[in-house]
Amino acid sequence: MGEFELIRRFFTRATPKAVLGVGDDCAILQPGPGMQMAISTDMLVEGRHFFPDVDPRSLGHKALAVNLSDLAACGARPLAFTLALALPRVDEAWLQAFSEGLMALADAHGCELIGGDTTRGPLTICITVFGEMPATQALLRSGAQPGDDIYVSGTLGDASLALAALQGRVTLPPEWLAFARPRLERPTPRIALGLALRGVASAAADVSDGLLGDLGHILDRSGVGASMETNDATYLIAAYAYSTRAGGHFDTYVSAQLARQCVLAGGDDYELVFTAAPAQRAAVQAASNASATPVTRIGQIEAAPGLRLLDGQGNVLAHSFASFDHFAA
Repeated sequence: MGEFELIRRFFTRATPKAVLGVGDDCAILQPGPGMQMAISTDMLVEGRHFFPDVDPRSLGHKALAVNLSDLAACGARPLAFTLALALPRVDEAWLQAFSEGLMALADAHGCELIGGDTTRGPLTICITVFGEMPATQALLRSGAQPGDDIYVSGTLGDASLALAALQGRVTLPPEWLAFARPRLERPTPRIALGLALRGVASAAADVSDGLLGDLGHILDRSGVGASMETNDATYLIAAYAYSTRAGGHFDTYVSAQLARQCVLAGGDDYELVFTAAPAQRAAVQAASNASATPVTRIGQIEAAPGLRLLDGQGNVLAHSFASFDHFAA
């Protein structure tokens, strides 16, 4: 199978929202009147971002989900995406499953594949996604103000916990791993929540490299600091509640230190961390209800720079948690 037959068979569909889609030198998008375009690119590399034996449907899903999560953090509605795909060989069964996972999530969010590139090489997936939002309504990292509440969506730490188990760094009961693993391989982009937070949140970011690091981006861009309670961090792990319902004892398998590491710095959650003024608490809850996405208030923005982690008594904790960095020594 040649390159163009591969594209035609697995990645070419109608694109009614695009002026011009797959098949020309460029695709053409026209955002609606009074709208601005949000654009983001993410790359997934075999052995770095996913295991070689990962289910291709899950990989197709995740490849787009991590990009849609960036749109969610900006409060942008998905429009379209491009796909650049390096393949070591043409495996039709793998491509069929990968494209099914990719297109199912694209269809769920009305996001059209409008172009891209294919080549031979180590398995690498690069997606650029395009979204739109009303002018001046984008959620940015730079709007947090002293006194704002800090929230996270959903749950945190399950993806990192599953990765630790798959790498042999912790042993989990098989049913616990089966519960946590989809958070690693099939994350849920919080598009509906991002849209509902327009005009409510003062700043936002997606949690891709770890809560502390991604909240740190908000603090840096906003020129503020924050304090955050960590005593209840374990309860943000969905597997904790699952193990309790199943009659197990979470701390038998997962130390308190590892649980905090997974929640605070594990990454791969693709939840939203955002800030909002206390006067917006009812609006935040309404956004949570409208998007069917739970949110948890975890801290407060402060004028003094830096991020302070607090114990249950309000004491500042010394810590060595560090979020993921591809080029850290």
